[in-house]
Amino acid sequence: MDIRQLEVLRELGELGSVKAVAEAMLVTPSAVSQQLTLLQRSVRVPLTRKDGRTLVLTEAGEVLADAGAAVVAAMAQARAAIDAFQEAPDAAVTVSGFHSAGQALFAPLSRELTGPDAAGAAQPRVQFTDEDVAQQDFPALTARYDLVLAHRMEHSPPWPTDRVAVIELTREPLDIALPADHPLARHPKLSARDVARESWVTSRPGYSPDDVLTAVAALASTPLRIVHRINDYSTVAALVAGGGVLGLLPRYTSRAALGQQLPDGVVLRPLADLDTRRCIDLLARPEALERRSVRRVAEAFRTVMAGLVD
Repeated sequence: MDIRQLEVLRELGELGSVKAVAEAMLVTPSAVSQQLTLLQRSVRVPLTRKDGRTLVLTEAGEVLADAGAAVVAAMAQARAAIDAFQEAPDAAVTVSGFHSAGQALFAPLSRELTGPDAAGAAQPRVQFTDEDVAQQDFPALTARYDLVLAHRMEHSPPWPTDRVAVIELTREPLDIALPADHPLARHPKLSARDVARESWVTSRPGYSPDDVLTAVAALASTPLRIVHRINDYSTVAALVAGGGVLGLLPRYTSRAALGQQLPDGVVLRPLADLDTRRCIDLLARPEALERRSVRRVAEAFRTVMAGLVD
């Protein structure tokens, strides 16, 4: 039995005829009869009987109709509770982010959501967690968090939009980080061949910097010398400042992660012959975006990212 069948049975008890039930529920009499037949198959005792040309409830049918009314009322309360939850402006929202984006965005996002919004409504209560995983593992995080800050290279496979909703935040270039006194620092832009014979600090495989260096090696037709594999951008910047290696740093988020400025002696230069942009997106289960509080946090992420890029 299901809720619709119980509603039909209750209405039959209240209204006294299949025709009246059909008119009240805006369906055909045959649809009412079909629901009653399906319900009858799920119980072992008769629920209705003929009284002349009218179909009425048996005593067992009246018992089930009364119980069904309680079920219908409980379902209505459940729907109301879900509606209230989805529309609550201050409901908790869980957010995960990879390290560099978290360092750049979490604090200003928290400030953006402090105090009432423009309409005077309370703001969502955001709960942050850092999750720095390889690109292919970001979509799975939406099972544990309402919003997932994720990154992928533009040339890599797109997010599985049949499983997750994607909110685009920005396209961020990864620039070459090199010591200010390095001979290549004199150039406003660099090519893959310019940097292919240098020593490098890069990320572990599966992350954006390593993807870029793989493309650099392919474009220059030469293997690269990888000296260090570090995922933390502040450590990468410190190693570059110390001399001996070049690195890759994201143009927007690394400055926030490094305290708004690069270490003394480190400069950034774009790669001219290679698209080094990574997509920074919010991923979410479609049902999560039905909640007002989740949509508000996503909107705040757009505002904060726009300010960071500007």
